[in-house]
Amino acid sequence: MKTFKLIFLLFLSAPLGAQHFSDKTNTIIVNYKEPVTASPLPSIEWTTPRIETTFSEESSIMVDVDVKTDLALQKLTIELIQGGVEKKKDISLGPNEFKKSINQKIILLDGTNTIRIVAENNKGGKVSSTRTVVMGKDALAEMDANRKDYALLFATDNYDNWGELSNPLNDAHTIAKILEEKYGFIIEVVENPSLEDITGKLYDYNTKKFNAQDQLFVFFAGHGYFDDVLGQGYVVASNSLYNDKGKTTYLAHTILRENLENIKCEHIFLTMDVCFGGTFDKKLARETNRGPGNEMSESDKNYLINKISKRTRKVLTSGGKEYVPDGTPGMHSPFAAQFIKALKEIGGSKGRILSLPLIHPFFLDLTTQPYFNGFGTDDPQSDFVFVAK
Repeated sequence: MKTFKLIFLLFLSAPLGAQHFSDKTNTIIVNYKEPVTASPLPSIEWTTPRIETTFSEESSIMVDVDVKTDLALQKLTIELIQGGVEKKKDISLGPNEFKKSINQKIILLDGTNTIRIVAENNKGGKVSSTRTVVMGKDALAEMDANRKDYALLFATDNYDNWGELSNPLNDAHTIAKILEEKYGFIIEVVENPSLEDITGKLYDYNTKKFNAQDQLFVFFAGHGYFDDVLGQGYVVASNSLYNDKGKTTYLAHTILRENLENIKCEHIFLTMDVCFGGTFDKKLARETNRGPGNEMSESDKNYLINKISKRTRKVLTSGGKEYVPDGTPGMHSPFAAQFIKALKEIGGSKGRILSLPLIHPFFLDLTTQPYFNGFGTDDPQSDFVFVAK
């Protein structure tokens, strides 16, 4: 029987709840010996594992998948490939099922485990979607081989219409140097950016391809602003007007949030050393500040495997809904100084991990109260890790 396979690469640009094949790739199978009729294809939506390649410290994983179709499902199969051996299991279907959830515990073997879902509707439209889980001794080695860490830092000292600041450029370059030399980050510092420079660079990162294990650290240092009338916080660009009622020359936190959420990187950590940075969280007015949670032991390398498999969207700001100090000229801002201290003092030897729970205590003595939270599609159990090289 001749079959033709067509691979579609799809990016998740549709709004949440819209039909899509999966986060990355699907295979559509057409059988030319059967009559071909136009019909909506089933969609396969993964909850767990969410990304194409996952690294696991556990000997099992729960597969959680939703299959939807406008035409009744005719056949639904889960396939497992381990050590070159393929196993298949048909999922029982009723006579007219248009939606089916799969909740299946899979026992993992050391090495690569491939899980494939194949869905076919009653008109012969067939779609498959695959996830790979690497477990055991190969997991850490493969993750390190494929993972890259990036840092994008925006810093503004000089403004066309706002007062000049003393330390943002020095702060950004100091942090960038530590991230590059100690933690192996690929760095990019954008100095005194205009609004067009900021949005253009964020657009570049929205078109950038990342591996599933990659991390992106984003840093802003400079002026920030909060408009009580509009109830909105802003990043002030070098060319922002001082009296701009419509705030068209500012970067709204809502726009920044959307840009970061849409970047195709699973692990993003935003740090903002700007006034009113905490208003990046639109719920700040109704919530109390909170830290990243209980400190965890970093001695176990499996911690890295566990955390890097969960989607990260975290934000840490130098203050909540308040002004924050720039610091003594030629030095560092109080917030940046503590962040630099954490980067230098923790993680010392090669392979040591600096996580967000370990950073938080460094800010407890500041006169302003740093704000920490998740945003967008953040997994509450996720973390952003700095691994010493």
